[in-house]
Amino acid sequence: MSDKKASVLFVCVHNAGRSQMAAGYLQALAGDRVEVRSAGTAPKNEVNPSAVAAMLEEGIDISTNTPKVLSDEAVKASDYVITMGCGDTCPFFPGKTYLDWVLDDPAGQGVEAVRPIRDKIRAHIEELIAEIDQKF
Repeated sequence: MSDKKASVLFVCVHNAGRSQMAAGYLQALAGDRVEVRSAGTAPKNEVNPSAVAAMLEEGIDISTNTPKVLSDEAVKASDYVITMGCGDTCPFFPGKTYLDWVLDDPAGQGVEAVRPIRDKIRAHIEELIAEIDQKF
């Protein structure tokens, strides 16, 4: 166990749904053991209201988060880069752990459609935390 914290960057196209929910879960479930970032290749102006509502049902408030544009610096500063539907537009740097999570896009969906996406994200996050806890 080292003093170094793992850092995780979640990337999707709009940084308004999947990546925001993933970041919210990781912060809530891992606490300060992990540094959490999220970004998008073409960020929206605000977080998806259905994603906010679905996360509030879990007791996690992502309503004050702001979508951010993906930068090379954010990728370089992260141990894990987790993409969710942004494909080849994500920059690649050696030495990072890249994971691609295949998840439906919650854009334009109601909260009923976002819940199963949220639940899949939570399962991924729980697996990720177990992996990080073994490595860091």
